[in-house]
Amino acid sequence: MQLSKDFHFKKQFGQNFIMDKNFIISVVESFALPKNSCILEIGAGAGTLTQVLAKNFKKVISFEIDKTLTETLFPIKQENANLEIIFNDILKVPTQEIDDMFEDAYILIANLPYYITTQIIFKFLFESKKISSMFVMVQKEVAERFCAKHSTSAYGIPSVLINTFGECKIIKNVNKKMFIPVPKIDSAIIKIEINKTKFKIEKEKDYTNFISNCFKMKRKTLYNNLISAGFNAEKSKEALSKLNLAPTVRPENLSCDNFVLLYNYL
Repeated sequence: MQLSKDFHFKKQFGQNFIMDKNFIISVVESFALPKNSCILEIGAGAGTLTQVLAKNFKKVISFEIDKTLTETLFPIKQENANLEIIFNDILKVPTQEIDDMFEDAYILIANLPYYITTQIIFKFLFESKKISSMFVMVQKEVAERFCAKHSTSAYGIPSVLINTFGECKIIKNVNKKMFIPVPKIDSAIIKIEINKTKFKIEKEKDYTNFISNCFKMKRKTLYNNLISAGFNAEKSKEALSKLNLAPTVRPENLSCDNFVLLYNYL
């Protein structure tokens, strides 16, 4: 792919492109998605991934925030009738509006810069009614945090929330040298298979706030964080006891199952 003459990499957009089309093809093949899939791409960039997606799937809607990439992406749009490119900030577009662009379920595929990774994943995880899964390339340490298991140092709010409403796993590590310009650290591709019926949680927003309060002070015990959040002391002790958890247990030691049980009880 050739970048247009008026384009320059912008730090504020966290732009790091992969130009190796063969590598992109191998990555997309590893997703093992059916040909009739509908795709939402976030960050068209130089269009290397965009072109591969358009050639392989039924429908592709790609968002790109940088309008100076218009000239670069225009030929790809002309070659693929099933491709729509929208120059807009995905975070400023209502999720319902994006859902309405697809008749049925769709899959999110993106190479996300660190500063918007969590916002975008949570936006679609909690707000979309049609998204079925996400394949997202992020910084390797972020991927490890999202997919972390309980009782590990990387385990925290993102890993609890993502794995409460789905299954997250790292499917491929990507060397930093694959990118232009070369970033400081390696990346990884994660797959989030969304499953809102995994646990019975009536109010997702309240659950999100609850998890945030549980991890508010990482050096404190879970019990102390619950008290700080305004929960009754005796009821909090009773809830921990019912789950066979010691009063000194720390939030990072609870599995998603335990957090859901604790939330529902309190």
